[in-house]
Amino acid sequence: MNYLDKLFNLEDKFAVIIGSGGHICSEISKGLNMAGCNLLLLDIRNNKNIVLKKYITKLGFNNKEILNFKFDANKKNDYLKILNFLKKKKKKIDILINGAGINSPKNVLDFEIEEWNNVVQSHINTTFLSCKYFGKLMISNGSGSIINFSSASAGPPLSRAFPYSIAKAGVKNFTQNLAREWAQYGVRVNCIRPGFFPTKWNLKNFIDNKRKKAILNHTPLGRFGKVDELIAPILLLASDSSSFITGSELTVDGGFSSMTI
Repeated sequence: MNYLDKLFNLEDKFAVIIGSGGHICSEISKGLNMAGCNLLLLDIRNNKNIVLKKYITKLGFNNKEILNFKFDANKKNDYLKILNFLKKKKKKIDILINGAGINSPKNVLDFEIEEWNNVVQSHINTTFLSCKYFGKLMISNGSGSIINFSSASAGPPLSRAFPYSIAKAGVKNFTQNLAREWAQYGVRVNCIRPGFFPTKWNLKNFIDNKRKKAILNHTPLGRFGKVDELIAPILLLASDSSSFITGSELTVDGGFSSMTI
């Protein structure tokens, strides 16, 4: 094993990815598998998990285990079912990726409280529940890396993303709180702060030509992010090479957060 392989070794680690069917987490799942991880794919859209599993398997990088379940990240019982499954299979969680969440481009006055709550809860509540139930298992094992998702909108807030921005600021704060509390148990908690990695939905509902120009003019690298550019930061935080990193927000935004005038 060469120096870099040893430094970022994830061979046979067990990674749980919540929101695995999404634009970002599907790519992260692929990257973790390529790095040698066994995977547990959890998404309410299990059809996307099935497609992702077939895709990763066809890549043929290794013969690691890939499990998938339909999973509602807002439901306590779904966590308990997975925990029971892991207990029966004698699995430990080495890496936990909390990537569930939705968005809405409405203005504040157009939101009904139910929709506002849906967006906020899809990020904050799911991250809380995942850390509460899966994090407890990691604590019992005395090790593990939890990676949450903040956002460039966490502060300063992003226009037309009001509940999303608030939720992401909450996730960042929650990450720092957990890092402080769980370091004594050998569990590290960090978050990734992505900039703009737009999906087709984003481009259709959230980023028109005027907004695209504004975003790129505010991004020193002058382009959107490519989703595979998030893999290396994830591998860093997941591996023991980041053993002294906890409570951090790792920014991957092309310089967007650095820009003023």
